[in-house]
Amino acid sequence: MSRYVPRLIDQELQDVIATHPAVLVVGPRACGKTTTTRRLCRSMLRLDVPAQAAVVRADPDVALRGLDEPILIDEWQLVPEVLGAVKRAVDDDPRPGRFVLTGSSQADLTASGWPATGRIVRLTMYPLVGRERHGDPTAPPLIDRIVAEGVTSLANPAPEWDLASYVDEALTSGWPEALNAPTGRSRDRWLTGYVDHLATREAPALGVARDPLRMRRYLQAIAANTAGVPTHKLLYDAAGINRETAAAYDNLLDTLMITSRVPAWAGNRTLRATRLPKRYVIDPGLLGPLLRIDQRRALRDGDLLGRAIDTLVAAQLRAECALSVIGADLYHFRDPAGRHEVDLLVETRDGQLVAIEIKASAAPSLNDARHLVWLQEQTETRLAAGLLIHTGPRMFQLTDRITAVPIASLWASAET
Repeated sequence: MSRYVPRLIDQELQDVIATHPAVLVVGPRACGKTTTTRRLCRSMLRLDVPAQAAVVRADPDVALRGLDEPILIDEWQLVPEVLGAVKRAVDDDPRPGRFVLTGSSQADLTASGWPATGRIVRLTMYPLVGRERHGDPTAPPLIDRIVAEGVTSLANPAPEWDLASYVDEALTSGWPEALNAPTGRSRDRWLTGYVDHLATREAPALGVARDPLRMRRYLQAIAANTAGVPTHKLLYDAAGINRETAAAYDNLLDTLMITSRVPAWAGNRTLRATRLPKRYVIDPGLLGPLLRIDQRRALRDGDLLGRAIDTLVAAQLRAECALSVIGADLYHFRDPAGRHEVDLLVETRDGQLVAIEIKASAAPSLNDARHLVWLQEQTETRLAAGLLIHTGPRMFQLTDRITAVPIASLWASAET
């Protein structure tokens, strides 16, 4: 058995199991949910195994009876009837640590007839990020540290990190099985198979994609525009589909956590829904099989390079926002006139902001941070920190609240 790689949610998962009767862990297929949760459970039902699914479907109450707790119910959405049995068991005996459910979609539990409020805690898990692969996953959440301590909570990275290694980090992907592949070629085959399975099996099984080729083309269009703010028409025209089909694909891909739409931030919350979201593939490793690129191709194409680096940084921040204790949501910003835009913006529940600009440059300047400077002037004391994320070797101060920060400082755990 391969060595277990500690994950960001490990401690929170243990805490929730110790204090609540049921917990749901959602995340993309194969991101490590089963490996992480079964370490804390005493028995397991795998509903992606037809024989076990048939038993649970026939009588879910009997299937749960007599199993040692905590019981792991893996891929619950394949037999949604099991939720009724879990509800009845929790209502009868609300002791903590009874059930752990995992699912490869963000499907709403209430749609299956079980109002989750008060009965279940939902945790989100993503493919492996830098702090899990290279840093300390037990450290406090990144956003919480920056808001509480400023950039002094970050460290300079190891000297081997440079532009080429960041591109390699992005295209290697965060899926454990891909990372464990013995060669780059076998990793590429696994990732290609992952995308093919999504288009030919996952989508048709959910009744969305009747044409896997068009589904794949649409996902490729999103990948080509990752870290951008494309119009809906640009995407569905590129895939040769209509708006209705594109909307169905969007909802499916977001539900399966293969893509992500980062909403626009505005000081007036009512304006946010009217502005286009920033589009991402959930993990930059998908860019290889979708766009048929490797490190050499990315380093020769400035636009593609910028998108890969931005997608890599977004993956770190998305996972950190999900982990944040103080509460953090991820946005992008563009002013109505289009003169100022900030790549990513984290807003905490108490209204503090961490603004992020991302540059594929080893020597960023104050001019590269001009939009951060402008945002600081507009938001005054709300800006806890402005980060100019770059590919160079060291952190350095640009203004009193804006700092140039290497990408690897987002996961570095000690001063190098």
